Amino acid sequence: MGAADGSAPGALRQALARAQRRRQWRAFSLTLPLLLFLLLTLLLPIAALLLRAVENPEVARALPGTIRALDGWDRRDAPPAAAYAALVRDLADLPDGADAGALARRLNSEVPGARSMVMGAYRSRPFAGSDEAIRQRLLQADPRWGQAPLWRAIAKNGARWTPDYLLAALDLQRDAQGRIERMPADQRAFVGILLRTFQISLVVTLCCLLLGYPLAWWLAALPARAANVLMILVLVPFWTSVLVRVAAWIVLLQSEGLVNRALIGLGLVAEPLALLFNRTGVVIAMVHILLPFMILPLYSVMKNVPPSYLRAAVSLGSPPWAAFLRVYVPQTYPGIGAGALLVFILALGYYITPALLGGADDQMLSYYIARYTNVDVNWGMACALSALLLLATLLLYGVYRRIGKEQPIH
Repeated sequence: MGAADGSAPGALRQALARAQRRRQWRAFSLTLPLLLFLLLTLLLPIAALLLRAVENPEVARALPGTIRALDGWDRRDAPPAAAYAALVRDLADLPDGADAGALARRLNSEVPGARSMVMGAYRSRPFAGSDEAIRQRLLQADPRWGQAPLWRAIAKNGARWTPDYLLAALDLQRDAQGRIERMPADQRAFVGILLRTFQISLVVTLCCLLLGYPLAWWLAALPARAANVLMILVLVPFWTSVLVRVAAWIVLLQSEGLVNRALIGLGLVAEPLALLFNRTGVVIAMVHILLPFMILPLYSVMKNVPPSYLRAAVSLGSPPWAAFLRVYVPQTYPGIGAGALLVFILALGYYITPALLGGADDQMLSYYIARYTNVDVNWGMACALSALLLLATLLLYGVYRRIGKEQPIH
């Protein structure tokens, strides 16, 4: 009856569509725990990090009256007496010393010595009298209150949102009028540290590729049982803590360590080499730790390269090395790209190894992020450097994706 009036095919299609939607919703519901986990542990922390990199709440929250009093100030000479009185009133209104400490740390990051000035004024509050009397009392307590730099820092940081942390991460700053300019030469540091981080990561990646490629090629050419047994040796480092491996390298690379003794015993060197607390020790340990991340992608790609291609090229008259370079290597480009990208990105964020094995000029960007977080308690600067590192990583990944699309492997 339904087929006769033409309604059955439409009803069937709707029933099939509903069944398809139910299957899709069931499949999506299975991914919800993972999506929720990623949202809470990855996306929200990254969003908070990016937000904190441009947030500047300390001065705006602690000194609202002072910021209003400084509105219209030319930022060249000392501010009007009303600004001094507003400062004292704002300090007197702070709930506790923790807020004053946060304000002092924030201003001290821009004007050395600001911490003692702010805390001294906070402990001496409240002042009574006219605005001019309060100004005179502050100047008697500390003549530096008559100088303009600290007041300029207060006026500049009056807004809750600021690009200053991100600019500082690029060795830039805003002048008194808000124009962006390069920092003085003796204060520039982070661009050099970022370049050093890229340089160390690139050297480590190249070393891992040079060591990992022949090893992965050899493993891919072995029978499956032998390859599986040897692959366990590649995976053994994953079962050991990074801290333990770094400690082991400290023992091995010291002047009386096994490496130097072996070199002296073989007659290759006359005196122990300096392998600790310099760039050499950092690279050696990082290559050892990251080498499996290069071998695994290479091995998985090489296992799928038919050996008959190489034999066919040789049988057609190509020299073995030419056949290897022109036939075999291009087919492993996906493994090279994946392994190099994985090792490079992991190396960018390394902290423990350079901190323990490197010298002062071998520390990478992560060291300074940890320092701003744990020592200086400057979350804004730590988040700005983290955002810079994250942006560099995303740009590299985008370049890799772009190159991968433009050079398809046949």
